Order: sequence, then C-alpha cells, then structure tokens
Amino acid sequence: MHHIEHVMGTAVGIEIADLLPRGTLIELVEQTCAWLHEVDRRFSTYRDDSEITRLDTGELTEEECSPDTRAVLDACAALRRRTGGYFDARATGRLDPSGYVKGWSVEVASRRLARAGALNHCIDAGGDVRSRGRPEPGRAWRIGIRHPWEPDRLAWVVTGTDLAVATSGTYERGHHVIDPHSGEPARELCSVTVTGPDLAVADAYATAALAMGRDGLLWLARLASSGYESAAVTHDGHAYRSGGLPVAADTEPPEPADPGDDPAEPAAARP
Repeated sequence: MHHIEHVMGTAVGIEIADLLPRGTLIELVEQTCAWLHEVDRRFSTYRDDSEITRLDTGELTEEECSPDTRAVLDACAALRRRTGGYFDARATGRLDPSGYVKGWSVEVASRRLARAGALNHCIDAGGDVRSRGRPEPGRAWRIGIRHPWEPDRLAWVVTGTDLAVATSGTYERGHHVIDPHSGEPARELCSVTVTGPDLAVADAYATAALAMGRDGLLWLARLASSGYESAAVTHDGHAYRSGGLPVAADTEPPEPADPGDDPAEPAAARP
C-alpha cells in the first residue's frame, strides 16, 4: 500500500509492505493521516486557532493545553538543555516547536502502525523518515538523503530495518534555522542528517547541529555513543559522516561546491 498525503506543509509518503487485507491497509493509512492532520491543527504556527499559536499569544496557558502539547513542550525543554541551548523552540522569538514536532508525529504514527500489526512500513515526511521491518523479504529499506545543492542527486543513501532519519538543511527554506545564542541565521552548514532509534530526537539533534555551525561537527561525532549517527555538508562543500552511519556501499559523498583545502576533520568522523 502506497499513499501520499499533503499535510504539515509537505507531502508525506506512507508505504506499508505487510500482506494485510486491503480493507485493513486502507484503515491504517486513514488512521495515520488523521493523526498527522490532528498534529497539524494543534501545532501549526500558521494557524491562528492552533494550540501553539494560542499559547504563544497568551490566549491559553500551558495547563490548559492538551496532554500531547504539554509533552512536546517538556521534550523541547529537555532537548534545549541537552544541546546547550542550540535546540530552542523560541529561537525566533516566538514559540515554534516545529524542529521536534514533525519527527515526533511520524515516530508516533510509526509506533501505532507497528502496534496494529503493520511491522513493515516506511513514513517519509519531507525528509524526516521512519522505517521498520523490510520492504520485502531479504531487503532493507533504502533512504535517500537529498544533495544540498543539486536537487536531482542524492548525497547519501542509508539502509536499515529499524531506522529513523532526520535531515535539516537550507535547500528549501534558506537559512531558516537561527543560532539562539547570536540571534543570527546559521550559515556554516547547509545540511545535517542524523539517524538513530527515535525520529523526534534525531529531528531535534539535526536542527541543533545546523544551528551550531562548524562546532556542530564535533558535537555530532559524540552522539554516536548514544546510538545516533550523522552526516553533514558545510556551506563550502565539504562532506562529513560518522563512522557508524548505515550508508549504502554504492553511495559517494557530495562533490565540493568550490575548490579549497579540507578543514580539520572532526573526531570519529570522516569525509
């Protein structure tokens, strides 16, 4: 079963590979889409009636928000501490937990599918991907990571049977990630990808590293000890990845945008 749903400002691809009755597959897809639309209604910063907007304007207190909203805000606060303040839901001056919410919503959707018996599936929400099981017996999921400046190419392809992949980059929305410490747009990295067991956390880590700039390369390398691997491309075209990134053997790193000397290589990372 393949389905594309337009929600949260992007196209979300849902693929279920289990051999379930067609009626069951349709119901699972409909439930997944309903959840994603619920998240959009509650967390969209573009809707005047969303909980996040009403909380930001003072129309609601945090205690009046739904349990999901309170849980997301608690998670964002914990990630802010964990990233030294670089993941900040108020980095733009307004409450905007989007750097966590999209990954979280897909992670929740994936867990619900698995509990319902769809153990082999992949959900792709504009580059934030959660895969489980296999697309067919004996084959792992292959997840392409978009090339930061050539839209018809991939930078890497990662593979896995239970994998979350989150990418934060500048290729669609420009320099939209703000360094909370300087208040300026982050410009030194043009793409950061984080893989690991939880898409919500991977999404936040990718956003935080992009905000850090080149300092984020060393920070990313240290995440491997907690099960999160990474890849990054700098604004001048140098590519890095951690040693444990589950990259396909036939993937080559992005070609430099401009010639130049290689920067110092971060610990536990390689071009």
